[in-house]
Amino acid sequence: MTITEALAEIKTIEKRIIKKREFIGQHLARDERLRDPFDKDGGSAQMVARELQGVKDLEQRRVTLRLRIQEANQRIQVGVNGETKALAEWLVWRREVAPPRQQFLRTLAQALDKGRKDAQSKGMTLVGAGAQVQVGQANTVNVFVNINERELVEEIERLETILGDLDGQLSLKNATETIVI
Repeated sequence: MTITEALAEIKTIEKRIIKKREFIGQHLARDERLRDPFDKDGGSAQMVARELQGVKDLEQRRVTLRLRIQEANQRIQVGVNGETKALAEWLVWRREVAPPRQQFLRTLAQALDKGRKDAQSKGMTLVGAGAQVQVGQANTVNVFVNINERELVEEIERLETILGDLDGQLSLKNATETIVI
């Protein structure tokens, strides 16, 4: 089965587990004066026991599927933006590194934008890193930026490109790579 099929089965398993747990909860006890609705199937106690076993079996199936997916993700190599890593490594990077990095870079860009507006409102000039200016010219006060703004914008775009390409590679690999259960 493909990884995509396994992921879909995991979702189905979760829904089945929920239904089985609801059934168990509804039939946990019965007034002895009422007829057992599962008398012909061995009784409510046996039905609850079967459903409990069914939940255990489904939980084990889910664990097995997740392990096989994880094994495949460690085996599959993916190249994104000239960098090749195991898919598992890319997934951890996408989940734990990329979001705070994106937020940090956006915060830097917003701070520079705000700084530029504040400087302009005060008649000052915001000067980029490495720019050659004469300090103290008449009526000019400069605020120096200690980061290359062009490189910052390029890094933001590069990160967005990597994430987009990674999503495409992930979809492709999930649809084409198979796992054995």
